[in-house]
This record gives sequence, structure tokens and C-alpha cells, in this order.
Amino acid sequence: MTGIDYPDLAARFGTPLYVYDGDVLHDTITGLRAVLHPAIEVFYSLKANPNISVFAALHGGGARAEVSSVVELQTVLKAGARPDDIIFLGPGKSEQELRACLETGVYAIVCESFAELDDIERLGAELGKQQRVLLRINPTCAISGSRLTMGGKPRQFGIDEAQVLAAGPRLAEYRHADVAGIQVYMGTRILDADVIGKNTRYALDLAERVVAETGIRLEAVDIGGGLGVAYFEGEDDLEAADVAAEINPMLEAFHRAHPATRLIMESGRFLAGRAGVYVLGVRYVKESMGERFAIADGGTHHHMAAVGIGSFVKRNFPAVLLTPRAAGEDTDDTVEPGPWTVTGPLCTPNDTLLKQVKLPDLRAGDLVGVLNSGAYGPSASPGLFLSHGFPAEVLVRGGAAFLVRDRDEPEDLLRKQHLHQPSTSSTTSTESEPR
Repeated sequence: MTGIDYPDLAARFGTPLYVYDGDVLHDTITGLRAVLHPAIEVFYSLKANPNISVFAALHGGGARAEVSSVVELQTVLKAGARPDDIIFLGPGKSEQELRACLETGVYAIVCESFAELDDIERLGAELGKQQRVLLRINPTCAISGSRLTMGGKPRQFGIDEAQVLAAGPRLAEYRHADVAGIQVYMGTRILDADVIGKNTRYALDLAERVVAETGIRLEAVDIGGGLGVAYFEGEDDLEAADVAAEINPMLEAFHRAHPATRLIMESGRFLAGRAGVYVLGVRYVKESMGERFAIADGGTHHHMAAVGIGSFVKRNFPAVLLTPRAAGEDTDDTVEPGPWTVTGPLCTPNDTLLKQVKLPDLRAGDLVGVLNSGAYGPSASPGLFLSHGFPAEVLVRGGAAFLVRDRDEPEDLLRKQHLHQPSTSSTTSTESEPR
């Protein structure tokens, strides 16, 4: 947030508005890469924030690309990513997506079922291409400590560990689907470096067990990621140096044993989350049965993550007043700030971004910033609800602001709709039907 004039951006680009700090993006990826073992490569998960300029800022700092759709693939290619630095994930890939991977020559498809492996083999034969494949493995056990655990239970993601091991040598017999490694993703939003370490150890040990049982080549191991961001009270940010202290020794040992094996770490939220602020304009303030409300121009249709999806208890993202106050205003340290409930313009009580949050006295025209909003914002939200559309997005780099996504206008939302009106001549009553 430091050095960004949010009121000026709001005046220039309107609100609601997403603002991404390009310097924070660059510093986060370069800082992570600086402390991690040099053998590990960081792949940015575009699902966290697929804006092309956000990826370009991270790519400029050395991030590779992890994509899950044709559009994400085209995005990273347009931003300058080399095919050899792209992996493609997803549990239900279409034939169009698989063809795009083969035709582009991405480094690897992360395969999530035996049926998908057969499809890759078939398409490879049709196109006369060989495609590197990493098997996504659903681990037998789960390691506690992640906010969303991805292993140790039935999942639509990946192939069960026991099934991979039982497949034996047949995994090495494909001609066009080149099974050459594994991917393991055991959890997300992890704030404990020790958990990252346990996940990494499990993935590296599993890779060696898979090779021993199946005979596949071990050209790459994707240890997943799941590095978290602190959103709520009582949470502390995960420090990259702590992660490095946990995993670098085991990466060094594995790299010495397998010097030709590519090591991959995925990261989305950790790289993008803290770089974003969702800027809201307060339209009205009111009191209802003793509770103070600020009705804003933005809401959950742009920032569903702030509602607490995945949490049993609604908790607030960090939020601040972005509108400067004149000297002496709201500076009485003896007065507790807030509480305020900040809601959006939608016709549902669920459109509550912040519940009883501590903010200075708010008034119409104020700007409120929801912090740590650079990941899972517009693209993970129901932007078409009530046909409001998506907000503008701005990237600030070196003090200069760049519009990196236009705000949806009414004509944008109507353009893909097609009006069908039944003509009166085609409507007949039962009396006019032939007997």
C-alpha cells in the first residue's frame, strides 16, 4: 500500500476497483526465489489471479506458469512464457485443452486419471507427438496444518497413491504419453513452514517409491505448494525464509541423488495475495437496530473470498480507510474505532464484505480498502449477479498506474446475449388447431 494514492486512482478509474502493486508482486517472487534452493523452480498458479499484467510482473521476476484452461495458456504465451516453462493442470480437461497442450508443446500435462492418460496417448498418436506427463497422485495420508487438505480422502483430483503403485510397469509402456514424473498437492493456505516441510518430504519420498514400483523415468517432481497468506486475526504470515530453512536441505539431498530431475513448486495466493487491494466507495451510511452499516458500491460479486468461503466462521479480511482525514479529524485515541458492517449493492443479505469491523467513523464518499485481495478476487466471484459485471483492474509499478482490465459496461454484458421473441403468428390456441 505504501506510496499508492488510492483516492487519485479512484478519481481516475472509478470504484469499485482492484489495485495491484506491481512492485510487491516483483519483490515477492524474487524474494522467494532468492531464499529457496536454486534447483527448485516456482510456477505461478494463474487460477489465483489470471490478469495478464499480474502474470507478466511475476514472470519478469522469474516465475514459470501453471495453467488450467486454454485462455490461461494463451495468456501466459502472450505474456512471454516459453512452452517449456508451462504445466497444465485440471481434473476434467477437454479434448480441446489436451490438443492445445500437445500442439503448443507445454512442458507437461499433469494427468489426473488413467482415462485421461489414455486420451493423451490417443491424441499423441493422432498428432504424431510425444507429450510429457506428470501423474497427479492423491496421497494415502493427509498432513494436518493446511486450511484445505487435499489428500488422505476421496477426491476428484489425481489418481490414488495405491492405484499408481499397483499399476506397475504398464505406466512406462505408453509411447506417446511420456509418463516422466509426479505431482503431489497436499493442501492450501498453509501458514506453518513445518507443514510445508512435511508435505515436501512426502512428495519426494513418494516420487522414489513410484519410480521403484513402476519403472517410469523421473524427469520432474512437482511438490505442489500451498503457501498461505494471513487474512484473519490471530494469523501470522508465512515467511519465505522459514520455508527455505525447512525444505532446502531435503531438496539438496534429492537434487544430489537425482541431478537431472526438474523440481517444481506451485504458488498462487502467496505470490499475488498481498499485492492487491479491493477499493470500495461508500454510498450511504445508516444505522439499523443499533448496528452501523456502510453501503458500498462493491461487494461479494467481486470478492467472494472475503465472505469466508471455506470457513465455518465468518471472519474479516484486513480493511482500512483510504480517504485521508483533515488534521484533527478522527484522531482521538481514546475513542475506539468502529464497529462497522460494510455491505455491497446486491439484493441479498449475504452481500456482507466486512462484519463489525473496526474502522474510523465512515461517511458517504469515503474509500475503504480490503487488503490482501490480490488472489481469488474477480475470477473467483459471481460477477454477473444482478448484471453488475466486473470492476476495473489497475497495476501500479514504480509509482505509475496502468489500467490492466476495463470495467464491464452494460453493452459488454449484453453483447453475448441473443434476444428471442416468439411472434404472435406462431402462437396458436387449441380452438384454431385442425380437427
